[in-house]
Amino acid sequence: MKKKVIVAGHICLDITPIFPDKKVNTLSEIMIPGKLLQVEQADVHTGGAVANTGLAMKLMGADVSLKGKVGEDAFGEMILEILDKYEAKEGMLVSAEESTSYSVVLAVPGIDRIFLHNPGANHSFKAADISKEELEEATLLHFGYPPLMKSMYENEGQELLLLMQKAKEAGCATSLDMAAIDADSEAGRMDWKVILRKVLPYIDYFVPSVEELCFMLDRERFASWQKRAGDRDITEILDVDKDVKPLADMCMEYGAKTLLIKCGAPGIYYRTSEKEGFEKSYVPEKILSGTGAGDTCIAAFLVAMLEGYSLEDALHFAVAQGACCVAAYDALSGLKTLPELKAKIDSGWKKQEV
Repeated sequence: MKKKVIVAGHICLDITPIFPDKKVNTLSEIMIPGKLLQVEQADVHTGGAVANTGLAMKLMGADVSLKGKVGEDAFGEMILEILDKYEAKEGMLVSAEESTSYSVVLAVPGIDRIFLHNPGANHSFKAADISKEELEEATLLHFGYPPLMKSMYENEGQELLLLMQKAKEAGCATSLDMAAIDADSEAGRMDWKVILRKVLPYIDYFVPSVEELCFMLDRERFASWQKRAGDRDITEILDVDKDVKPLADMCMEYGAKTLLIKCGAPGIYYRTSEKEGFEKSYVPEKILSGTGAGDTCIAAFLVAMLEGYSLEDALHFAVAQGACCVAAYDALSGLKTLPELKAKIDSGWKKQEV
């Protein structure tokens, strides 16, 4: 019998214009006010943790139930239609009063992605949207992107805390992923240190990106990273010992059990009470878009852990799936099963030089 998984949280429609396949060093090289920039047909897919991580886990063979909220509108219908193709729309919630979340993803070759985002119906998602009975039947609850869900971050994260406590009381393992935060938004004004201090003791797998985590825990450090990076991707200029480990120390102090910090193309830093290290990424066959790479690498990690693989093997699968993901414009088209990933790894797949 498969172990049941609930993947809940943020879901949206990702609209990705396809730019000419010409790398640039800065966005200002092509994004000029008043200029007409010709692009190709837009890639339109579901996005957010519910779709990216949930469907990726389902494609890898996990028994997954999706829990997200959309509006009763055209974008909502598109999301449900896409999920239905995967036989995965049953647990979704539809609100007649709210709009469906969407993102315009600017994936310009050569630079990191830029997102224009409307959170929509995600803002009203509550702990009560996942029943006690559902949690009792599940082995794992993976929750993604609370910084883009108002109900989950307001009141010092009380609703997020309630959900995680509810999951643990039901005997369910928990996993938590985060999202980039607009510093000028309401979420950007929250004290995320307070939220994480409350929530992390109830989280079995905490899997943020290094940029997200630094913004939450040490904004002065984050500002210094931005200054050092200039027009480059932040992950290109980071030193694991000086920049990443201090953030991990804080997470472990707050109660994290298994911590994975996604560091972009270089790889993943990991820490438990007994182990720590840095898992380098594999060299992708090609790079079209980083959309969903973080979500799908976590999907591979969680599926591997559910199937009884060691932490080390699960990390290999995680970085391997991330390298497969970036070879497609959407989050799912480039993915492989765990046996396919293992065969590619065993064949001598080269790691990145970091």
